[in-house]
Amino acid sequence: MAQCEECGRHENLPYQCRRCGGTFCAEHRLPENHDCPGLEDWNDPSGVFDSGFDDSVEDVGGSGPGVLDRLTGTGGVLGYFRGNVAYLFLALMWVTFLGQLVLGPVLQQYRLAQTLFVLESSHPEYVWTWLTSIFAHGGIYHIAGNSIVLYFFGPLVERYVGSKRFALLFLVSGVAAGLGFVAASLLLAPGTTVSVVGASGAIFAVLGVLTVLNPGLRIYLYFIIPIPLWLFTIGFALLSIVFFLSPGAAASFGMGNVAHLAHLIGLVIGLAYGERVKGQRQVPEKLSFGGPGGPGGPGGPGGPGRR
Repeated sequence: MAQCEECGRHENLPYQCRRCGGTFCAEHRLPENHDCPGLEDWNDPSGVFDSGFDDSVEDVGGSGPGVLDRLTGTGGVLGYFRGNVAYLFLALMWVTFLGQLVLGPVLQQYRLAQTLFVLESSHPEYVWTWLTSIFAHGGIYHIAGNSIVLYFFGPLVERYVGSKRFALLFLVSGVAAGLGFVAASLLLAPGTTVSVVGASGAIFAVLGVLTVLNPGLRIYLYFIIPIPLWLFTIGFALLSIVFFLSPGAAASFGMGNVAHLAHLIGLVIGLAYGERVKGQRQVPEKLSFGGPGGPGGPGGPGGPGRR
């Protein structure tokens, strides 16, 4: 049994929208009945069916769809990612991580790993690392934890806010979390060099948005223990606060090299953005996989990585 993402009704024979991938009841199965993000493509904004014969009449000023719209619109080369940005970011994380593993010895020899992928307090002017550090990770458990949350929670938030706004949320919160952590370290511990990698700031922003949209969403901690999303979020926030204020306690639990402040910055951004957009439509009451009634939801972010 599945649940309609628009009205929350449980359906034995649900419908899946081919444009946004959402699950809906018979009443809301049509794109216009669930405010489908793909509706904007129905009028062919990318000109897939336009011969261009009357361009001189219709487009006197030379304006039209931008390059990004043409690439990601209906019929575009990257059209698949228009409604699947969460999966695109997930793929970029793993491609970057595999690149770190395969090219690790060479990168370390010439210190390219630090220059290309690590946001450091000693070189904040390396602006490319503001973004590349989001997709790089410090270890398998680090990227695995972030991947689980992004895989299950990311598409829900993306369908709610749209792909473009989801991409902006993810990247802005990731950059803000990294820069905020570096700035705080420079203020609190002058002269100390710190570095940060990982998507945890952006992941916590996604978590914050979904917590505001549906705090009662039931997830399964470690795929076994059912808890509401608000409790899960509060628990991780409290742990991050305690470990940030007490580095010794964090180290005793093997979390001494984690940028806990970055987690909190991302979470605050997500909560604030969730408050701004909530009420536009409904989100599911439970995450499930593996068949009707099976457990669902992630075990949560974390791992031994820096962020």
